[in-house]
Amino acid sequence: MVDRERLLAKIDELDGYLGEIRKIMPADFRDFLKIEKRRACERLLQISIEGVIDICGLVVKGFRLGLPAEENDLFELLAKKNLITPAMKNKLRAMRGFRNIIVHEYGRVDEKIVYEMLTKRLKDFSEFKRQILKTVRFIKK
Repeated sequence: MVDRERLLAKIDELDGYLGEIRKIMPADFRDFLKIEKRRACERLLQISIEGVIDICGLVVKGFRLGLPAEENDLFELLAKKNLITPAMKNKLRAMRGFRNIIVHEYGRVDEKIVYEMLTKRLKDFSEFKRQILKTVRFIKK
C-alpha cells in the first residue's frame, strides 16, 4: 500500500525546491554564470531530480510494481502500469542522467545544458507531478 501522506509530503518537498529555483532564476545566461547562482541552481536541480526519483520509488514500492534493479527501472515500471506516459519515462531517464553528471562529473558540467534545464525543462517537473497526482486519487486515505 502506498503511504499517501509520505507521497504527498515528497511532492510538497519537490514543490518547495522548484519554488526556490524560480526565486533565484537567473535573468539571463550571463547572470547564471555567476558562481553562486550557477552552483545554487545546479544543487536545486539535483535535489529536485532526487525528489522525483524518491517519489517514483514510493509509488513503485507502494503499488508493488516490481523490484527495480536500478533507478531507470522505476520509470519503466511506472510506464508499464500507465502511471506515467512513455514520453515522461524518457524525460525522467534524461533527468536522472543529468543528475548523475552533476553529481559525478561536477567539474565538467556544461553550463549551457544546466541553463537550458532551468529555462526550458522545469515544466517537465510540473508534468511529472500532474501525472503522479492522478495516482494519489486511487490511494485510500
